[in-house]
Amino acid sequence: MAITAQLVKELREKTGAGMMDCKKALEEVNGDIEKAIDYLREKGIAKAAKKSGRVAAEGLTRVGVNGNTAVIFEINSETDFVAKNEQFLELFKVVEEALLAHKPENLDAALEVVVNGTTLGGIITEASATIGEKITLRRFEFVEKTDAEGFGHYIHMGGKISSVVKLAKADEELGKDIAMQVASMNPEFISREEISDEYIAHEKAILLANIQNDETMAGKPEKMIAGIVEGRLSKQLKDVCLIEQVYFKNPDLKVGEYVSNANNTVLKFVRFQTGEGIEKNETNFAEEVMQQAFGK
Repeated sequence: MAITAQLVKELREKTGAGMMDCKKALEEVNGDIEKAIDYLREKGIAKAAKKSGRVAAEGLTRVGVNGNTAVIFEINSETDFVAKNEQFLELFKVVEEALLAHKPENLDAALEVVVNGTTLGGIITEASATIGEKITLRRFEFVEKTDAEGFGHYIHMGGKISSVVKLAKADEELGKDIAMQVASMNPEFISREEISDEYIAHEKAILLANIQNDETMAGKPEKMIAGIVEGRLSKQLKDVCLIEQVYFKNPDLKVGEYVSNANNTVLKFVRFQTGEGIEKNETNFAEEVMQQAFGK
């Protein structure tokens, strides 16, 4: 498979590795991005790629709550300038009210929701024409609770990151604190109980390969290496599990301890970051990759 500048650019954005390292990794795995990420991690050149992917597109995220329903959603624009436009911000109010009122099952259904005689898709298209940029409702997710349960939500930097949390018991202060934790520390799971055996096996394989590629570990007993793998995995899981993270307001507490002290439990969280996983056109950078990696 031909290794293009676009593939090198994508891998570099996902891993932070150098261009030539990315090119070599892609050549080793015949252009498979996911395998290339593993290759770079095994060589100790890159850390685990975040599931969120790279942040590239502009726009904002929001959280809306109505009774026992919360919705978190994202609307994208082409430039950050438009994301500050008053009409663009007004569109968020319309979308939020429509989503909460109709609870569509998917994006296609959401765009067909009728608001004041016009579909939501039509309203977004009209906003695009007026503002002069492509505007899209990219995604949304509902979180439902019972009367006894509670929500917490947080919107960071005007909507660049939003998070919503569901607690076993209503607690406004706790809910907001945990939502802030989720927004800032970006956990992948609530606890280790949510992590699949496949995830653990995959991470162990990466860590083992990383150690085997470390010349300073050559000749070490297998038992010692196994112990190092377990130790590194445990540390890694503390970063991706919400309740094992250090609580951002008190470094002497883990999040799980803070929640437990409040006699509560985190049942669910959702975090959206603007543009995650969407590639933004950067012509100059692509040309730079071509020149440096391919001599063109």
